Amino acid sequence: MSAYVISEVEMRDPDGFEAYRTLAAKTIEQYGGRYLVRGGKPELAEGNLPPKAIVIVEFPSMARLKQWYASLEYAEALKIRAGALERRLLFVEGVAPV
Repeated sequence: MSAYVISEVEMRDPDGFEAYRTLAAKTIEQYGGRYLVRGGKPELAEGNLPPKAIVIVEFPSMARLKQWYASLEYAEALKIRAGALERRLLFVEGVAPV
C-alpha cells in the first residue's frame, strides 16, 4: 500500500531552501518516492489559518518511506532544513485497493 509524506512548508532562507530541496529530491528518488504536489500555490477553501506551501510525496510503502526518512542520505538534507525552512510533516498510508 502506498504511503505519503505531507509537508506544510514555510521558507526562511531562499538559498538554504533550494539546497535542501535539491538534496531531498535526490534522496526521495533514491528511495522510490515521487512528488505528487510541489510548488503550487495553495488556495484556502475552508478554515481560517492561512495556507502554507504544500508538498506531497508518494512512496511505495510506509516501510520504504520510513527507511528514506531515517536514511543517512536524507540526514544530510535535514542538517540544511533546520535553518532553511519551518514545516509540519505528516506520514499517512493510502487507501487499500478494493
